[in-house]
Amino acid sequence: MKKKILIIDDSTPMRYLLEAVLGREYSVVSAPDGLAAMTWLLKGNKADLIITDLQMPNIDGWELLDYLSGSYLYQDVPVIVLSGFFAEKMNELPERYNSVRHVVQKPFDPMQLLNKVGFILNEQLTISAV
Repeated sequence: MKKKILIIDDSTPMRYLLEAVLGREYSVVSAPDGLAAMTWLLKGNKADLIITDLQMPNIDGWELLDYLSGSYLYQDVPVIVLSGFFAEKMNELPERYNSVRHVVQKPFDPMQLLNKVGFILNEQLTISAV
């Protein structure tokens, strides 16, 4: 069974790109903002990995990360932050949120992202198998 990735980005072309790149190896679900993602999660769905932008309407990536880190159901789901926003705060994300495994600055190399996703999901398999 394919691992499930939840992609959250308000840019439709970015979601399509990520779905195309990751969809060959993984089951991909996408949402245009944090509110739609939280609605999907609250329906009982679970992702093996979440890739989120930070700057989005409704519920942004920062609020989503706060929600995920405060939830017993989702606090262990690994997260990749993928954003065009850059500030010193970006470097603090993995320290502030245990679930953030990697921060990627847009624009990015899709193949490097695919490799990072594979590494994170394989690491998760190894840890849970021990």
